[in-house]
Amino acid sequence: MPTKNYNILLADDDEDDRMFFKEALSELSISASLDTVGNGEELMNFLEDNKINLPHVLFLDLNMPRKTGFECLSEIKQDVKLRRLPVIIYSTSLNPEVMELLYNKGAQHYIRKPAEFAKLKSVINKALSLSGKNKIVQPPKENFVIQP
Repeated sequence: MPTKNYNILLADDDEDDRMFFKEALSELSISASLDTVGNGEELMNFLEDNKINLPHVLFLDLNMPRKTGFECLSEIKQDVKLRRLPVIIYSTSLNPEVMELLYNKGAQHYIRKPAEFAKLKSVINKALSLSGKNKIVQPPKENFVIQP
């Protein structure tokens, strides 16, 4: 696992999921700071305010109020200063058509939110390892989904 200090942003409207993610991240043997936002408008405001110092990676829930993850991903990938931000979709859905659309819109990876804590730790660890190695390079489609 890389030793870099990760600045991670999690956009998720579910407070329990944010706490679950934070707890899993804290148990990994990596150096990371975590910022969280609870809806799409907060996310886009956060990114606008931090264009000079963007997070290393964004974990993005799809189903959020005010602005969906789909809308946020589109805006991020259309913005010259934001498009290089690695976006990892973090959702409960595993719909192949939705995953295809997200891949085509430029998401770097896709994680289905695991219910088990150990699996959550595993997918976060894998996602950070992959985003650290690849920066913003999108993997081949067959490697888009990160499994625990």
